[in-house]
Amino acid sequence: MIGRFKSGVLMGKNSAEPGPVPSRFESVDPAPPHQLSDISKLRDTLMNDSLKMFERMRAVFSLRNSGKDEAVYALCEAFSDGSALLRHEVAYVLGQIQNKAALPTLTNVLNDESEHVMVRHEAAEAMGAIGCRSSIAILEKHLDNPSPEISESCEVALDLLNFCLTKEYENTEW
Repeated sequence: MIGRFKSGVLMGKNSAEPGPVPSRFESVDPAPPHQLSDISKLRDTLMNDSLKMFERMRAVFSLRNSGKDEAVYALCEAFSDGSALLRHEVAYVLGQIQNKAALPTLTNVLNDESEHVMVRHEAAEAMGAIGCRSSIAILEKHLDNPSPEISESCEVALDLLNFCLTKEYENTEW
């Protein structure tokens, strides 16, 4: 664990005060995962828009930590939610999980012109992070998107996919 303990309390990495610590994905998440591991119950929490966003985000990170296809499908359901913040975070964690089961939904999100630009941007980056060459055509389709958030994200995703085919990639320390 990256944080440290003081009197039984987890402390932030660079602080004497209690605080968040990086996840196993090496990100500092805006909410800690639940101890709960039941995917169905986590899905219900995620989809319950009467709960505080903090609780719903905890479900997002718990589902991410599971990584199972069932958890990915539960996360993908959240793209129907009214919160662009939540949809953006879901796209982000789908990229962290790197599970190809998310690709059809991420493709739909990227193609949806009524979707918030930042959600579409994150969907494109997640597609690059998943690393499946089948995403190339859809990412190329959006290179000329008038929104720079989308076109540039597709460019970065494509560059990552292409980088993974180079000799330099083999010697890269992640």
